[in-house]
Amino acid sequence: MLVREVMSSPAITVRRTDPVRRAIRTLHGNDITAAPVVDDSGRLVGVVSELDLLRGEFEPDPRATVRPARSTQDPPPRRVMEVMTGDVVTVNETTDVTTAIDLMVGKRIKSLPVLRSDAIVGMLSRRDLMAMLARPDDELRAAVVDALHEQYPFGPSWDVTVRDGVAELSGPPHEHADHIADLLARTVPGIVRVRHFRRSP
Repeated sequence: MLVREVMSSPAITVRRTDPVRRAIRTLHGNDITAAPVVDDSGRLVGVVSELDLLRGEFEPDPRATVRPARSTQDPPPRRVMEVMTGDVVTVNETTDVTTAIDLMVGKRIKSLPVLRSDAIVGMLSRRDLMAMLARPDDELRAAVVDALHEQYPFGPSWDVTVRDGVAELSGPPHEHADHIADLLARTVPGIVRVRHFRRSP
């Protein structure tokens, strides 16, 4: 599965000079947890997350403790550039999803900007990946059947079942066709494994 088949597109971006509160409203209003940050020319310069934007936005509530709450003397951050992460890990549209997941795990990040050359074309988040895995088996089966029929409109044919994202293909022995069918089934977003069974003649 490729990143372009899973990512959210177009990407919702914020500007590095945007006020923090505007960025907060952008993330909240679009139900996203992070956004690419761009400069005035639209070039990617960072990523800002919910956690980044929460920094410095709250003061201690005096009702929470018997001791007087100390008010910080530092003003809260005013612009996105003050809280964003500038060291950005990115992927491109044709990156394998497994590579993207390895980056997320290794770097402990939740989202990856997706680039086409230098242009931001999408955002891949853990929520996107979870949505693919949550697709119902009957929906996945229909997508596999459609993919096989498009490649082989007049045969050979396979019986297709999907259980928990695992596609099972049953058909007559045909090594070359089986290989193509295996590749096609694996391209369906949400299919995690493919198994083959020989149908009795």
